[in-house]
Amino acid sequence: MDVHLVGSIGLDTVDEVFSTVGKLLGPHLRRIPDGEVGGRKLWISWQYPLLRASAFLRPDPSGAIRPTNKFPLLTLAEGVAPADVKFGELGYAREARASYLDFVAARDAGTLPKGIRFQVCLPTPFAVVSSVVVPAALPAVEAAYEKAMIAEVAALARHIPHRDLCIQWDVCNEMVIWDGQPSDAVPSNVSHDDIIARMRRLCAAVPDDVELGLHLCYGDFGARHFVEPKDAARMVDFANTLAAAMPHQLAYIHMPVPLGRSDDAFHRPLRDLKLGDGTALFLGLVHAKDGVEGTRARIAAARRYAPEFGIATECGMARARSEDTVRKLLQIHADTCAAE
Repeated sequence: MDVHLVGSIGLDTVDEVFSTVGKLLGPHLRRIPDGEVGGRKLWISWQYPLLRASAFLRPDPSGAIRPTNKFPLLTLAEGVAPADVKFGELGYAREARASYLDFVAARDAGTLPKGIRFQVCLPTPFAVVSSVVVPAALPAVEAAYEKAMIAEVAALARHIPHRDLCIQWDVCNEMVIWDGQPSDAVPSNVSHDDIIARMRRLCAAVPDDVELGLHLCYGDFGARHFVEPKDAARMVDFANTLAAAMPHQLAYIHMPVPLGRSDDAFHRPLRDLKLGDGTALFLGLVHAKDGVEGTRARIAAARRYAPEFGIATECGMARARSEDTVRKLLQIHADTCAAE
């Protein structure tokens, strides 16, 4: 059974991530992230200082904050026109280039298996900007940030051999909007057509010979989703639409499965999944709370309706989780694979 690591892992160093994960899960991995160590453990939060430091932005005079992250929302600085906003390096490609050196060393040493790819997880620009910018300034800031993020993809493709590279888009705010349940964590006035147009631009920026994957996400603030999916139906609908619309072949799509959902009602919509040939499915059904037993119960439920799939956690492992919990989650993956 294949294992997918969604992004953050929650260990202290990249070397520790590669050595720990390689030993436990190496034969089951097709790609591996660097664990998003340091400030990246909190997903997009590490981008807030970059945005706050921009000469084109300032805290909104209203004093508004986002209820989830408590960051003061940003708006355009005085005298700044929407067309003026621009960003330079965002830091993703520079972090990845350093970690890629560790990846090559670990692979050459046999710590990681031959043929494995280096996975770089990127948030969608909409997720970053809509989380920290007031709605009135969102179009201008998102357009500039998207341009900068596409430049990050180009830098990754210049500096990391394409045969070694996998780029994953973390699709969170868009998934919550697509689901349709109200949430204070994300704006709601975005159409499905706009979401697909955004995703087409982002996926088109990835070279054809670079692997591309999508992580459908319901958030992971304080180890909890923004909203819980009622069943897999909205994820299946989103995945089918994305798979049909994307200009780039998708290597995989990842979907979360909440704790306790080993019932037919949650998984039944998976029978309507229509991924293209060559697109793998990973289900985020590994949870620390109920271990291998709970994981196998969710696998059994999913198998009644889903095509062949690999396993993962719902989201990254780092936020609001201790190192002991992280190591427990990794071991659950390994023990589940051994039991197959």
